[in-house]
Amino acid sequence: MKQVLDLLQFQPVARKGDQWYGRCPLHDSTSTRCRAFSVNLATGRYYCHRCHSHGNQLELWSASTRRPLHDAVIDLCRVLGLEVPWIRRW
Repeated sequence: MKQVLDLLQFQPVARKGDQWYGRCPLHDSTSTRCRAFSVNLATGRYYCHRCHSHGNQLELWSASTRRPLHDAVIDLCRVLGLEVPWIRRW
């Protein structure tokens, strides 16, 4: 989750342990002190109280790039320099 937040240039305005709050990277918010977006690094889950987007880091990347989940996962692996974990059938 931290890597995806870094790619989205998320800057938390408040932190309480693993819970971070700040401006939602998915919708335009003019306030730099906005705390509508909440992310828990320990569980890898996020929620925005304004746009009601929620999910894990893959769903966050999918929403931010406006791509279907499968395509977003392949793109995220490429951006992070990771090999795509393809499932090979026998």
